[in-house]
Amino acid sequence: MSSAAGSRVVVTGATGNVGTSVVRLLGEDPRIASVRGLARRIPDWSPPKTEWSAVDLSSEQADLVKEFADADAVVHLAWAFQPTHDPATTWSTNVLGGIRVFEAVAATGVRTLVHASSVGAYSPGPKDRAVDESWPTHGWPDAAYCREKAYLERALDIFERDHPEVRVVRMRPAFLFKRESASEQRRIFGGRFLPGPLLRPELLPFLPDVPGLRVQALHTEDAARAYRTAVLSAARGAFNLAAEPTVDARMLAEMLGAKPVRLPRTAARSAIAAAWGLHLLPASPHLFDAVLRLPLMDCTRARTELGWEPEHSAAEALQEFLRGVRNGEGAATEPLHAGKVG
Repeated sequence: MSSAAGSRVVVTGATGNVGTSVVRLLGEDPRIASVRGLARRIPDWSPPKTEWSAVDLSSEQADLVKEFADADAVVHLAWAFQPTHDPATTWSTNVLGGIRVFEAVAATGVRTLVHASSVGAYSPGPKDRAVDESWPTHGWPDAAYCREKAYLERALDIFERDHPEVRVVRMRPAFLFKRESASEQRRIFGGRFLPGPLLRPELLPFLPDVPGLRVQALHTEDAARAYRTAVLSAARGAFNLAAEPTVDARMLAEMLGAKPVRLPRTAARSAIAAAWGLHLLPASPHLFDAVLRLPLMDCTRARTELGWEPEHSAAEALQEFLRGVRNGEGAATEPLHAGKVG
């Protein structure tokens, strides 16, 4: 039995894509005594052994010391993707809020901190081979998401140096998908001008094939199982999380029944930049630049040290997500609420 067994776990960002899966799995596990979910808005959803607190990490008034009192582990998942046109706002929530979480963990004597980093924290890397967790984590500086994830990696370096008594785990997952996250992710990346029904084969005869657009994906439930294992084990350090196969335009085109058509990077970026500049597309051209440069990750360490294996392939995760987008699916939390299909 690990030191976390029978413990109280606090989860920030508990109502989002990853948070809902992590909270449910922790609540169902007999080794966990209780779960406290922190979110900006308390949901109607009531999973087993879970209590809720309304907390805004961007606020200096957030009393995280109170929320973490008597907790044995904190899983820090909270993250704001928008507004992409106002990076000061996301910095306040993501970076300053993250540092508040780290400081409260130290102040309350929490023994385990599991932090949601990302493939986006990595410096540009290869697309023809996979890199392990030793690859530099300096991000892509123009993209706020990558910049903020990388900054928190540096903050954790200092935290671990100053607080060796805290067991710190850094999860670096690939892009995470599940059916219930479909409406949220459509709003975050595609915006209100991308109705789900447009993602039908008969309406998408062609799909842009941009050089360098090769990424990894993972089902959210598989990521959540890795988080649960990290809480309950003695693991430390960073872990890459991704499923096979690698996702590229050819795979997506096959799923959508479309024909991949080669499109130069400059043309694709110009189109995204124009739509973003007109506030028609939430995803920024800077994030597009980053995605083209993300390395492929080697997940050997998660398999050998956590005993973790994804139960879904990357293709299965994407197929489930696409069905959710077409149907406008979501869940009973504010971030995941179902959007209009049309």
